[in-house]
Amino acid sequence: MNQAAARHRFRRRGSVILSFLLLGLAGTVSVRAQAPIIDNTGFIENPKPTWETQKQARTFVLGIPAPRGQITDRNGKPLAQTRLSYNLAISFPTPLDWDDAKVLAFARQQITLASGLLNRQISLSDDAILSHYKNRGVLPIDVVEDMSPQELGIVQRGLTPNLILRQTYVRFYPNGPLGGHMLGYTGREAPLSIRPIENKDLIFPESEGREGLEQMFDGELRGQTGTLHVTFDSEGNKSSERIAKPPVPGYNVITTLDEELQRMAEEVLSENSMRGALVVIDPNTGEILAMASHPGFNPNDFVPIVRPEIFDKLNNDEAAPLVPRAYRSAYPPGSTFKTFVGLAALESGIIKPSTRISCPTSFTVGNHTFNNWKKVHAGELTFVEALTQSCNTWFYQAGLKIGADPIISTAERLGLGQRTGIPLRAEASGNIPTDDYMLRVHKRKIKGGDVANMAIGQGDILISPLQMAQAMGVIAAGGKFHQTRLVQQVQSLDNKVIAAYPDRVRGEFNMSDEIMETLRKGLTEVTEGGQGTAHRAQVKGIKVAGKTGTAQWGPTSKQRIAAWFAGFLPADNPKYAFAAVYEGEVGNKKVGGGSHAAPIIGKLFNQVYNPKKSKTEASEEKKSEDETAPEPEAVIDESG
Repeated sequence: MNQAAARHRFRRRGSVILSFLLLGLAGTVSVRAQAPIIDNTGFIENPKPTWETQKQARTFVLGIPAPRGQITDRNGKPLAQTRLSYNLAISFPTPLDWDDAKVLAFARQQITLASGLLNRQISLSDDAILSHYKNRGVLPIDVVEDMSPQELGIVQRGLTPNLILRQTYVRFYPNGPLGGHMLGYTGREAPLSIRPIENKDLIFPESEGREGLEQMFDGELRGQTGTLHVTFDSEGNKSSERIAKPPVPGYNVITTLDEELQRMAEEVLSENSMRGALVVIDPNTGEILAMASHPGFNPNDFVPIVRPEIFDKLNNDEAAPLVPRAYRSAYPPGSTFKTFVGLAALESGIIKPSTRISCPTSFTVGNHTFNNWKKVHAGELTFVEALTQSCNTWFYQAGLKIGADPIISTAERLGLGQRTGIPLRAEASGNIPTDDYMLRVHKRKIKGGDVANMAIGQGDILISPLQMAQAMGVIAAGGKFHQTRLVQQVQSLDNKVIAAYPDRVRGEFNMSDEIMETLRKGLTEVTEGGQGTAHRAQVKGIKVAGKTGTAQWGPTSKQRIAAWFAGFLPADNPKYAFAAVYEGEVGNKKVGGGSHAAPIIGKLFNQVYNPKKSKTEASEEKKSEDETAPEPEAVIDESG
């Protein structure tokens, strides 16, 4: 389905109608002018009018919060919606002229009834009851919020004129944790005031976006507040109630995500890693199709408010489930960075596709010796052969031949070391070390050893999984850099486009066919070739182009390994660019890009391209891989 068709096929599924007739309310001052006085001369006297204040007669003009708009995937499948929530509430009889003892006795009677119906303890302090009665008694006071369907069925049989149901809007995430890091969550903007009720006060608290897209598009999602008029007569009895202006639901935010692919990505990541990230981009449009971080969280746990024990569990978890690793974490890229060093070298003209450089077991720069991950001399290699075997010493030499500037320039042109610009807060910028950076941090400019380290993706380089997928997408598109996007457009309920974020070419490499073909061949050999490091990323019937990487990451005391696999497929006509990161455990050095990250991509895209493959077959294949796959090298500088 093309984008235009997807937009036009999007329809909001159903509408939500609230009944506000259960709300007890009250309002303003009623006045009456005195009739003209006629004296015995026939002269009509018009004295200044007198006013009689009717303290019980008031009309309140109150606000009805609007339901938030939906957040959907690219095909209109809902990722975030609004639902009706039912609260059990006490409605105080009018006029509101009881003393404290009578108010508390009445409230306790209703709470006892509610506790009996639901068979659970309900607590509400005396201070809260009395404060509400004196200042906001014309509104019901909630005693149980957001009842479950089972509880709702029970209480409906025991309602009284004073123990009532009150309807509010609540955010709902129909797929639970799916896409939770990107969607974010909502929270109450503020509790209802405890001061005396005034016009324009809301009848229930409004929600606001607290994280993710909910926060970034809060203004568009909120909608327009409605108006409720409620009038009380001079005796304090309600005489009328009407919705003067219904609330208008917020706009819908249509993302670039593919719900089915997002689901598969999250499942594969959770089944094959303790911690990690996986990003899939369409290299021809820059649209993010899936972006998963593991572990995650369920945004429904934050609705209508997050319970302290749940927040503490999430916040104190060492695995940091609230951190969106895919775009808010950055890792050393290891040997995946050799792809970009190769591009810089080939574009410089100093190294050609036919150029051969030796691949010894070690290489010395100044007084420092850099080792290759292989223990034997691999001979004279071309770029394709060096990339396939991930020869460190080849890339040390290539990096020194071209120097730091072409490597830095190429990385920056690919968007590495800088935010992609997606509409999510606190995106990691990563880092590509320059002379300025080195002077600021290390008090010196880049030296030969730094260039050698840079050539294999070590040193001070940091790249987020999103940036890596973006860079591989640029190569997949033949050098055309499409602006990375997470949102397609914002729509009104009648499908009018309020804001659009169309495809935009951000930059372009003038990449020759020869260079593109050389890169494609090298990356494909990594997966398909006999000496490649990523055989476990293979997809039946599809050629996969990619590069593994393995790098030390984190402080010395808690150092772990970041294992990468990044690339694109199909190799000859790319539809997907991807990056997967597997975070190893502290102290575990038997982790590699080929053994841990590459299988994540293989399993994901085997589901995409071979969806009928049975789980039994997949299980047997995994068993076979585990029995035949060699142990990853303990040396960190290799590619996995």
